[in-house]
Amino acid sequence: MADPFLEVAVDAARRAGALLLERFGSLRQIRYKGSPSNIVTEMDRQAEALVIDCIRGRFPHHAILAEEGGARSGSTSHRWIVDPLDGTTNYAHGMPFFAVSIALEVDGLVQIGVVFDPNRDECFTAIRGEGAFLNGHRLRVSETPTLDESLLSTGYPYEIRKIRDNNLAEHAAFMVRCRSVREMGSAAINLALVAAGRLDAFWELVLGPWDVAAGCLMVEEAGGRVTTPSGGPVNLEAPSVVASNGRIHDEMLATLRDVRGQAPSG
Repeated sequence: MADPFLEVAVDAARRAGALLLERFGSLRQIRYKGSPSNIVTEMDRQAEALVIDCIRGRFPHHAILAEEGGARSGSTSHRWIVDPLDGTTNYAHGMPFFAVSIALEVDGLVQIGVVFDPNRDECFTAIRGEGAFLNGHRLRVSETPTLDESLLSTGYPYEIRKIRDNNLAEHAAFMVRCRSVREMGSAAINLALVAAGRLDAFWELVLGPWDVAAGCLMVEEAGGRVTTPSGGPVNLEAPSVVASNGRIHDEMLATLRDVRGQAPSG
């Protein structure tokens, strides 16, 4: 692992993952971020502080955008995007499905991505132009040719109780068009699983940059395709994502257009 940026990202993700596992099942503080379905734990903050310390120790002048702490000023060319605990609700309920996600954006383009699943000791990595890997082994997306044969995954907005654009109609439409749909509670892991070929596609309508920055790069570097639900490029500042093996992508977009009443992008 010769890339110094990737080395730092992997080290930080593994350290944070070890901390999360050490405290797993012994939460003492859970706070709400606006609604009962949007929570933060003491471990989100502790893991985030650890990741930031690792980054600042090597690259003190780089900017950082982290889910809990927000933006920290620094270099206008290098920005780290950090989710210290993707799958907080799972973690808070003792469900072993969560991850640490770290990405490095250089001049507005994500160049490095790491998603570490400490429960399985699976470290997914990607470098733009060099491929995606799981514990050092190259990843490729699945070869599933049709939506009908596909296993999909999705997620829901935290404000699902209040907003109409809540992904329920989309989920219902896919459920009768594919093999099955999973909702597992971690966008970062879902994207990594698409890159690994375990899922054929993932879509979600409302996400944060820290949820998808690393995982979207992995899908692309593993040979997949990533767009918005209308088929355009993903806006990392307010991402809405469809990520697939590429083979079923047009069917995914067509289904979403049917439900959402959108014309093709472009």
